[in-house]
Amino acid sequence: MKNRGLKEGKQFATLTDIITKAWAGKTTKEYKVFKGLKKENLLDNMTNMELILNMLAEASTKDISAAVEPQNFEESKNVAQQGGNVTRVALKELESKTGSKVVLV
Repeated sequence: MKNRGLKEGKQFATLTDIITKAWAGKTTKEYKVFKGLKKENLLDNMTNMELILNMLAEASTKDISAAVEPQNFEESKNVAQQGGNVTRVALKELESKTGSKVVLV
C-alpha cells in the first residue's frame, strides 16, 4: 500500500476496516466492542481461526493488489473489499461445515 502512494494512518486504518468488515461483518472498532475490549489489542484477543481468517484476508488483499495494481485510494478500497470477500466465502463455508460460529466473544 505504501508503494502505491497511500498514507499510513487514516488511509491504512480505513482499508483495514474495509477488509475486516467484509470478512467478519464488523469494523475493527465494532469487533473490539463485540469482544468487550477497551484498550486491549484485537489481534491478541482473537481465536486461532479468527487470526487465520484475518491473515487470509490481508494476504488475499495483498495478492489482489499486486495483480490489479490499484492507482489510487478509491481503487485500493475496492481491492480491500475483494480481499475481505475472499475470506468471507471461506468463513461461511467453514461455519456451514461445522455448524459453529467462528467470530466469538
